[in-house]
Amino acid sequence: MQAEMRMRMLRAGLLSGLVLAAAPAHAFIAYVSNEKSNTVSVIDTDSWTVTKTIKVGQRPRGIEFTRDGKFVMVAVGDDDTIQLIDARTQAVVDTLPSGPDPELFTQDAAGKTLYVANENDNTVTVIDLEKRARLGDIQVGVEPEGMTISPDGKTLINTSETTNMAHFIDTASRQIVANVLVDARPRFACYKRDASELWVSSEIGGTVSIVDPGKHEVIGKVTFEIPGLRKEAIQPVGIGMTKDDKTAFVALGPANRVAVVDTATRNVTKYLLVGQRVWHMAFTPDEKYLLTTNGVSNDVSVIDVAAQKVIKTIQVGELPWGITIAPGIAPGIAP
Repeated sequence: MQAEMRMRMLRAGLLSGLVLAAAPAHAFIAYVSNEKSNTVSVIDTDSWTVTKTIKVGQRPRGIEFTRDGKFVMVAVGDDDTIQLIDARTQAVVDTLPSGPDPELFTQDAAGKTLYVANENDNTVTVIDLEKRARLGDIQVGVEPEGMTISPDGKTLINTSETTNMAHFIDTASRQIVANVLVDARPRFACYKRDASELWVSSEIGGTVSIVDPGKHEVIGKVTFEIPGLRKEAIQPVGIGMTKDDKTAFVALGPANRVAVVDTATRNVTKYLLVGQRVWHMAFTPDEKYLLTTNGVSNDVSVIDVAAQKVIKTIQVGELPWGITIAPGIAPGIAP
């Protein structure tokens, strides 16, 4: 009898160990802005399912967590504002002031200052996140969109779609210090983490320009060729770069593919077939997965980063545009 009891306890212990081993180490939550349905889809990355749909303002596009992870900021372009979603309650709780038609934005490392590209008045709005107040505007080129900030926080980058430039802005003086001409319709900008290069995607030009941030010069370009597709169908937009700066993933819009690029050689090593009109992307914090928004097929593709393989498709709202991911916080539970 005692031997049988010990055997049962051993089996239970083994089963418990297996369950623990199989359990995910981290839970992450993704927020996807759906431009046409005026919603934000909430995705649980353990189950790869939409757990909630949040109604927001008109035409949501740019989306990002605050640095402290407490709020999700979403630019609602047709309402001319930035809405704040509480990450615990998953409800809209406040708004931030911006200019007309905010699209993409970026924040400083401390999470105190937000910089917003306003497409309709050719400005970048500066917002104090603690006071939730507008500090001023910076005049830039025509149709500003792409926004990023240098790792040291001293330089803000804005790309203007019609002027075809990357504007280098001193964050202290809020003045443009350099303008770099790139290919047609620049949509997105991304620094290497070591700040040695700035990558700028050009949707109509069909390239990614690599800029020397110190010299303010284009020092190279990434080009794309996909058998069976016209050049006009290959339109680079979002860029995601691994933390070691060795691999870049580039969304190619209506080409329905993500290019995998070796950043040392600047050559494409692989094309991953995803949903239709792939737009933007975000890594899970552990960098195991990369999620992309696919506007025409209304879904999100999940890429296994190490395997460089699409493993899952998740249906979301209409015209998914932007995506942001942070460690999961169960609704209603304080972090």
